[in-house]
Amino acid sequence: MWTATVISNIGTWMYNLASGWLMLTLDPSALSVSLVQVANTLPMFLLAIPAGALVDIVDRRRFLIVGESAITLTSLVFAALVWLHRINPTSLLLFTLVATVGAAMTAPAWQAVVTQLVPREDLPAAVSVNSAGINVSRAVGPALGGFMITSLGIAAPFWFDAFSNFGVIAGLIWWRPPGRSHASLPPESFWSAVRTGMRHARYNPHLRSTLVRAAGYFLFAGAYWALLPIIVREQMGGGPATYGILLGVIGASAVGAALTLPWLRARCSAEQMFSLATLTTAGSMAVFALAHNLAIAVIASFMAGASWIAALSGLNLSAQISLPEWVRGRGLAIYITVMFGALSAGSALWGELATIASLSAALLVAAAGSLATILLLRGWQLQTAANVDFTPSLHWPVPITSGAIEPERGPVLVTVEYHVEPQHRDQFLQALRRYSKERRRDGAYDWALYENPAEAGRFIETFHSDSWLDHLRQHQRVTMSDQALEKAVSRFQVDGKPKTTHYIGVPIA
Repeated sequence: MWTATVISNIGTWMYNLASGWLMLTLDPSALSVSLVQVANTLPMFLLAIPAGALVDIVDRRRFLIVGESAITLTSLVFAALVWLHRINPTSLLLFTLVATVGAAMTAPAWQAVVTQLVPREDLPAAVSVNSAGINVSRAVGPALGGFMITSLGIAAPFWFDAFSNFGVIAGLIWWRPPGRSHASLPPESFWSAVRTGMRHARYNPHLRSTLVRAAGYFLFAGAYWALLPIIVREQMGGGPATYGILLGVIGASAVGAALTLPWLRARCSAEQMFSLATLTTAGSMAVFALAHNLAIAVIASFMAGASWIAALSGLNLSAQISLPEWVRGRGLAIYITVMFGALSAGSALWGELATIASLSAALLVAAAGSLATILLLRGWQLQTAANVDFTPSLHWPVPITSGAIEPERGPVLVTVEYHVEPQHRDQFLQALRRYSKERRRDGAYDWALYENPAEAGRFIETFHSDSWLDHLRQHQRVTMSDQALEKAVSRFQVDGKPKTTHYIGVPIA
């Protein structure tokens, strides 16, 4: 799988270089060139969350086979249009947008299957190897793409990109993933999966911190990606070969840096590594702003590649380890949405600023903004879920009912009665406040706590589920870490266990 995706990614990087350079020949304005980057990232922002919901409720392997087949067909049509000279600036942007939809739909699935390929303890190494593979293709693809454009014409990289995807499809057909634990309950509906995934992200502090840091980093770090074709042509007076060389240096530097990441992880915290990566990214953009010859641009590219892989690896790992398996596709889709949304917004912003002011001004402002995030966002820590146990505890008993209940009947109201000593009231409330987030992460809504004013120490916790089936899913989603939070609350109970009662909504004509 790794080999097949590396070959495919070589084609993707050739395509990225060729599409940016093709726009330069059709419309050389900084805004138009930066909009190519927007077209390559906007579908990720728009479609990743729906795709993530699908990934969690369908077979991931089959989903990827269908998606990659659609991508291959679209790429073949795109290559034919370029070869026949039927592309103008508008159609290039529109077709690039359409062609990227397939990648947006499959991106959460590719992220989610990593845990099916390696055990959790190997996840940091797997993320680094995966990132290294991406950057091997980044080192080879642009240089090969620049050579193809010069010797074979602008359509050649697009043809290579289309045919390189056949290996991925063959690898997916050959691959037999290990069996996933099959729940006894049917899969969620699409819109229910979307709502539950969004709610989980809102109340998962580990993922939420990762999202904030990703937004801050990619908004500014994407400046040199969006403006690099303009830097090569306007600031350096170079051509596609020069552009390919710089992208190749970025990729090669990233590969080299990936090899040092295990050594750095043993000596630095996740926060220290990410701050160093952000600092180096800002430095690379400042050097790009001054690059009027190839030597200086190579230095900037070397800094950019090393810092990019360090930051990307740290953010990706932080997102991966913050999610239980049942919501992995949706959680990673939200991470991808934030990442590419920030890249899309940044690309348009820096392209417009370069048009209004200058290339150097846009790059220097982006560098300053990147530095500011180190201080402004330090309250949101990365990889805080490293020691969280997301193994399902399965300790909640099946609710006792007087008869069969329709799975879709609802809403469901759950009440939990507590009796605590009045002197322990504050400690109990603090423990329950932490536990309430677990309820919401697992799908509950309208959580509330009530106190009996006539009897000190009597409390009733309430929360809702959309249906009886959704509440049963909550029983399967409780993790070992959640069980520890539950015990921290239950230890304040003075007479046995807290009493749990279930109620189902009754329609009244």
